[in-house]
Amino acid sequence: MADDLEGISVFLAVAEARNFRLAGERLGVTRSAVSQALQRLEDRVGVALVQRTTRSVRLTEAGEVFFEAVRPSLRQVRGAVQTVREMQARPSGLLRITVSSIAESFLSGTLLAGFMQACPEIKLDITIGDDEFDIVEAGFDAGVRLGELIEQDMIAISVSGQQRQCAAASPGYLERRGQPRHPRDLQNHACIGWRPRPDTAPYRWEFTENDRDFDVAVDPVVTTNDMGMMIRMACAGAGITFGMVETFEPYIERGELLPLLEDFCPPFPGFHLYYPRRQRQPLKLRALVDYIRRSGRL
Repeated sequence: MADDLEGISVFLAVAEARNFRLAGERLGVTRSAVSQALQRLEDRVGVALVQRTTRSVRLTEAGEVFFEAVRPSLRQVRGAVQTVREMQARPSGLLRITVSSIAESFLSGTLLAGFMQACPEIKLDITIGDDEFDIVEAGFDAGVRLGELIEQDMIAISVSGQQRQCAAASPGYLERRGQPRHPRDLQNHACIGWRPRPDTAPYRWEFTENDRDFDVAVDPVVTTNDMGMMIRMACAGAGITFGMVETFEPYIERGELLPLLEDFCPPFPGFHLYYPRRQRQPLKLRALVDYIRRSGRL
């Protein structure tokens, strides 16, 4: 039974990653160990589940059927085992969280450092990124995003106050090019834009006027997926950029950046920790939620 569960766990990792090396990294074992465990499972069930080539790994027809059948069952078994272990345990284990790159208040370190001191047996694995995806499928316990981007079937709790965006530029740039008075003036300025991936269009800058929301499709002279790069380019006088006021604040306080178009940028609900609804949440995740509640972030 134990060998079967181990083999099925390895098979699921291979099926999801479609790569022996990546499956091994997820499981914390070598590529060779993955291959051997999968071979033993195939020998026991008497059919090939995976078709291997020098360049790719894909499921056979039997493998596809097996994958769809065992995936939910194994998750239930893992959940049951975890629940039983946690009944007498202290919060422990690896807590995987995906966090938006602009969630400054959460990423500042104060909240998380305090949580780690309160729960020293929990380890954090934090992935910073702005792609939208199914956190359950990707193996995360929770995520931190703006509330408006979170699926309705998730539990979401606030981890920040209201947020606000604005445009910003260096004093030197504004001396050379002047200051935009309305978002439509941005068409006549050098802009530094953001996009999550190379295959996506630059983010459209969002504004509000007379209670009406609208956006401006700027034509950036610089486009990147890194807010730090956007800020550095703006401070160097390359153009106007756009982002969270909270992110810009240290640079505004030092006079390196000046906020722009603030009358067109009202506040909106901030960042939320979100996670799937389960009958019994993992103890490590409940510990984080309880700590956030005690810290007054809710």
